[in-house]
Amino acid sequence: MTLIFCIYILNTMFDLEKPYEFEWDIGNTVKNLIKHGIECRQTEEAFLDTNSLIKNDLSHSYSEDRFLLIGKDYQNNVLYIVFTQRKNKIRIISARIANKKERRFYEQNKET
Repeated sequence: MTLIFCIYILNTMFDLEKPYEFEWDIGNTVKNLIKHGIECRQTEEAFLDTNSLIKNDLSHSYSEDRFLLIGKDYQNNVLYIVFTQRKNKIRIISARIANKKERRFYEQNKET
C-alpha cells in the first residue's frame, strides 16, 4: 500500500508524503488480533484517515524512533497505534481501540 498525502502531525519529523509500505511482524499481528481484536486492514485504514494525529513516542524510543497514531478505520473505530519507520516501511508494534481520553483528544484535534 502506498500513502501519498500528509497527515496532521504533532511535534514530529515523520513525513507521510513519501510512499510507504507496511511491514508486518507475525507475532505483533497475532497479538493485536487476539488481545485487541484489531486486524492489519484496520491498522492500515487508520493511516489513510486524513484527520489522523501522529506524534513521537519519546517514552519508548530507546533503540529506534517510535511514533503514536490516533486515527479512524473505515468502520469509524478510533485506533491507537504504535509504530516505527524503517526506511520507507511502516512497522506496526501494537494497535488497539483508543480509550475514552484518546478518542476525546482525536475529536478535539482533528481538522474540520
